Amino acid sequence: MRTAATVLVAERRARVTNWNSDPSRHGATHAAHAVPPAHAVPSAHVVPSAHAVPERILSVREAASRIAGNIERVIEGKPEAVLVGLAVLLAEGHLLIEDVPGVGKTKFAKALARSIDCSVRRVQFTPDLLPSDITGVSVYNTEDRDFEFKPGPVFANIVVGDEINRASPKTQAALLECMEERNVTVDGVTYALEAPFMVLATQNPIDMEGTYPLPEAQRDRFTARVSMGYPDRNAEIEMLNEHAAVDPLDALRPVSDATEVRRLIEAVRAVHTAEPIKAYAVDLAEATRRAAEIRLGASPRATLQLLRSAKAWAAIEGRDYVIPDDIQTLLVHVFAHRMLLTADAHVAGHTATDVLMRIVRTLPIPGTMPGAANQVGAR
Repeated sequence: MRTAATVLVAERRARVTNWNSDPSRHGATHAAHAVPPAHAVPSAHVVPSAHAVPERILSVREAASRIAGNIERVIEGKPEAVLVGLAVLLAEGHLLIEDVPGVGKTKFAKALARSIDCSVRRVQFTPDLLPSDITGVSVYNTEDRDFEFKPGPVFANIVVGDEINRASPKTQAALLECMEERNVTVDGVTYALEAPFMVLATQNPIDMEGTYPLPEAQRDRFTARVSMGYPDRNAEIEMLNEHAAVDPLDALRPVSDATEVRRLIEAVRAVHTAEPIKAYAVDLAEATRRAAEIRLGASPRATLQLLRSAKAWAAIEGRDYVIPDDIQTLLVHVFAHRMLLTADAHVAGHTATDVLMRIVRTLPIPGTMPGAANQVGAR
């Protein structure tokens, strides 16, 4: 199933021409990285022939393929969600998995966590869960006559929060510090969390019974949101064949470890982003803040996380530079859950995805001929 973002990128690719023959692209390393000049129309996924892909980027692509293949032994027919999850992990972010019950949200989170040999803790969020149940608590030790800190489940490399919006807002807020600062403060003492650190949270739609909407500050700390959706017919039949007798999750074994993930994160940090690409990301964020249908647009944190995720996506595809396709592919996943629509937009049946697609079709794409974005939008 193709998302609106995927369709938009496919439309643009149908209009572009190969620009390998442009001599301005060859020469220095960063010249090969740069977005093509305004008179050129770039091909979406062409690696410059004069540019050798660094070994560290090849290792990212190989590791991502290995981990994705392991996850897809459990999750059938959701390659985009799997790759977005990996991009968020390598971008040092957190992933929100939202959909109706029974479509594999928790199974996806567990499969990703089990594919990496590191510390994993699962928290089932309920209305009576307390903040100290997540962060930990200081307990008085009668032998030492002093308080001893007992770490909570947040002290793990990967924290799986199941049905996060079934807990009260007070308990949800216990994750704010650790998700943004990688620290936990209890009784005035700050404890650092070990890298890599990622929160994988699942939630049901807010119209489900017994749910508490995540506050804006909490949603903004999730780098991206994915929706599993129902599998297509063939994928569901395949699931019945493989899952009816045994759960593949039970046999899943790690194919990576925390040390390798830290090395991959360092490689992603070094991915080059040209200035026009950065400006494009900022223009997209500013457009959400000006849109008439939106009363709360994308924050500067959202722009930063979009850029980090795009760098991870580029590395997963075997490139050490970001192109506009990377931004567009991840835009809905990174921005949509942060945006609040106006009452009129809700009444008209508009969604955050609709608004984002309109913005992308309107804004000029870096390195394209003037009017190229409008031509795509005209379709």
